[in-house]
Amino acid sequence: MNSFEWIILVVSGVEIILLILVFLFFYRLRKSENLLAAMQKNQHAFIEKLNFNSQLEQELVSTFEQRQKELINLEAKMDERIRELNRLVRQAEKFTASPQFMRNIIISGYKNGRSIEDLTKATGLSRDEIELIIDGH
Repeated sequence: MNSFEWIILVVSGVEIILLILVFLFFYRLRKSENLLAAMQKNQHAFIEKLNFNSQLEQELVSTFEQRQKELINLEAKMDERIRELNRLVRQAEKFTASPQFMRNIIISGYKNGRSIEDLTKATGLSRDEIELIIDGH
């Protein structure tokens, strides 16, 4: 073999190596394109999930605000009821502390067969006061 044949053989070998490298490059390029397409698809799915989560969070915030408003309204109503019940309790305490009411309780209790000791415990009055009311009837 002469030098010309060796040069052709070396150049052919380099061309074959370059051809193999080109095929490997295109194979890796195709693989990268497929990977890139899959990543874009996953990115779109991820963005859709983020949008869904954002909408869900917005709904939760709005329902939370609505519940907070309802709780504030309920608290105002409960405060109004508390004031009304306190007023009724004060009114009932005034009524039960009146001498006429105590007199009626003692007389009706005595007529129903309750003992003077029971009436003193129930009313908080002394035995003498109970007897005085019963005798005055």
